[in-house]
Amino acid sequence: MRRTLIARVAAVAAISALALTACGGGGGGDPLSSGSTGSAAPADTIKIGSANFTESQIVAAIYGQALQAKGVKVETTPPIGSREAYYPALQDGSIDLIPEYTGTLLQYVKKDATETEPDAVYTALQAALPPTLTVLQKSAAEDRDAVVVTRATATQHNLKTMDDLAPVCGQMAFGGPPEFQTRPDGIPGIQKTYNCTFKSYLPLDAGGPLTVAGLKDGNVAAADIFSTDASIKTNDFVVLDDPKSNFAAQNVVPLITKAKATPQVTEVLDAISAKLTTQGLTDLNAEAASDTKPSAETVAKNWLTANGLA
Repeated sequence: MRRTLIARVAAVAAISALALTACGGGGGGDPLSSGSTGSAAPADTIKIGSANFTESQIVAAIYGQALQAKGVKVETTPPIGSREAYYPALQDGSIDLIPEYTGTLLQYVKKDATETEPDAVYTALQAALPPTLTVLQKSAAEDRDAVVVTRATATQHNLKTMDDLAPVCGQMAFGGPPEFQTRPDGIPGIQKTYNCTFKSYLPLDAGGPLTVAGLKDGNVAAADIFSTDASIKTNDFVVLDDPKSNFAAQNVVPLITKAKATPQVTEVLDAISAKLTTQGLTDLNAEAASDTKPSAETVAKNWLTANGLA
């Protein structure tokens, strides 16, 4: 959801800038707005990009520092923007590697994709990518839409999964972005998959301060918040499991130029994916949002050290 919203906001600007670049009009402009990050890296160098949100920047820094620690030459770029900007940069060789999310990437490259289970999404994604690109091992870490409640609400109704909501949905107001009310995997999906019809729907923001405040103040009893958002840990919210996969899997995965996926590079990135968890992503976001506001590089270094990968 977060990545989908970013894409919607940035798509028009990114596509317009790409058109200018294609016509030779981008020489003096901002290369990030067009998806270009300059010339391709040498054959022995991995050029790493990231999207324009904190989590992507942290994971990209983790990739870069881990590769450097194993002697791989690395170049990094500033945050690029939406998928509409960075995916063409991967295709034209401007960057070689970026953190991605299996579900949204699959839907981007295969518009009619219907897979939702983690392994099915990953398998379909591998088949759908162009021959110049590949994904390495997916991590257990996911950042996707989640139904979230307060600790008090979870305790009161013994809520652990979305299945548990059905008996009490009719008592609850739900909060989320306006489009969640009509999206197939939003309210309609929850109704269909879990037989859960909420008492009312309160249009708020996309997992932002309005939604958080709505939960804390009791204006809504359940809400759509991204599963690794720092507010979950900060406020001791409870993410309800989605055992029937209403929301498509969104496992974090390295998307890389196939020619740069050497055995050494693959081994390093697969080791990161083996350690990265959803709770770990949540902790990384919480650390980045803490009072000291450490850089993505510092947060990445701390994680690599704690996981024995520095």
